[in-house]
Amino acid sequence: MLQLKIHSNLIECGTDEAGRGCLAGPVTAAAVILPDDFSHPWLTDSKQLSEKKRLELKSIIEQEAISYAVTHVMMEEIDKVNILNASIIAMQRSVARLQPPVQFIAVDGNRFKPYLDIPYETVVKGDGKFLHIAAASILAKTERDAFMKKIDAEHPAYGWKQNKGYPTAAHREAIKKYGATPYHRKSFKLLPEQLKLKL
Repeated sequence: MLQLKIHSNLIECGTDEAGRGCLAGPVTAAAVILPDDFSHPWLTDSKQLSEKKRLELKSIIEQEAISYAVTHVMMEEIDKVNILNASIIAMQRSVARLQPPVQFIAVDGNRFKPYLDIPYETVVKGDGKFLHIAAASILAKTERDAFMKKIDAEHPAYGWKQNKGYPTAAHREAIKKYGATPYHRKSFKLLPEQLKLKL
């Protein structure tokens, strides 16, 4: 059973990101403040759920959350600041858009940087432990998936509708065949051969 939040007496949000390990597309983060009486039997880490359940939960969270925000950090910024910093920036930008302002941030994972003077705690596998982090993981994943489906129409050869930009064999094969698109992260190793010397 997931807990609601870390501090019952504070206005607390959960935040999480999606798409960190992808070769293409943005990294997307969400931040969510849930009401104190919120519960839902399905709500857990988005990776454990079917797409259909994620989409159903997305509309429940959007209807019932006190506040939520979702932010994409695009490829150019990822290439400039690196993927870890881009993930943290996306989470911080989402937190910044919440109303009322939060008093505590619960972060999925083990890395974050101070935002304003708001205290925070990182929670490894937090999306399987806290409802607000799980809710943020659902919103981040569904928004990012929607973005990847949209750009799949522009570049259907890469199979983004299926692989969402992750480095599957078919995705790498398409990069080998057609090259990189403007949606690919140039700072990422798009093909394993990039590291092999031709002797």
